[in-house]
Amino acid sequence: MSEYKTLYLSREDSVAVALSEIPANTSVVVKSDLEELVVPILEPIRFGHKFAIKAIKQGEDIIKYGEVIGAASAFIPIGAHVHVHNLEGKRGRGDKIAE
Repeated sequence: MSEYKTLYLSREDSVAVALSEIPANTSVVVKSDLEELVVPILEPIRFGHKFAIKAIKQGEDIIKYGEVIGAASAFIPIGAHVHVHNLEGKRGRGDKIAE
């Protein structure tokens, strides 16, 4: 199937991380200890970047390594790149003063 390496740690995760460059219009096998998923990649994914392994609704939590890392600012389909254009952090940036 695919020779692209990915990192997926928890069944709760909604994203996996590319450990190599992954071109668009290919499929990758994402594995954890408990499951194996085949994910069609919709757009190029750069090394170290995240991609959705399940559809994520707007406003829904995005989970990586079993932890919430933010919320979807728009609908994210399976295989889409997940980054600042569609992920809004929940922990704060640290550069703004809370009022």
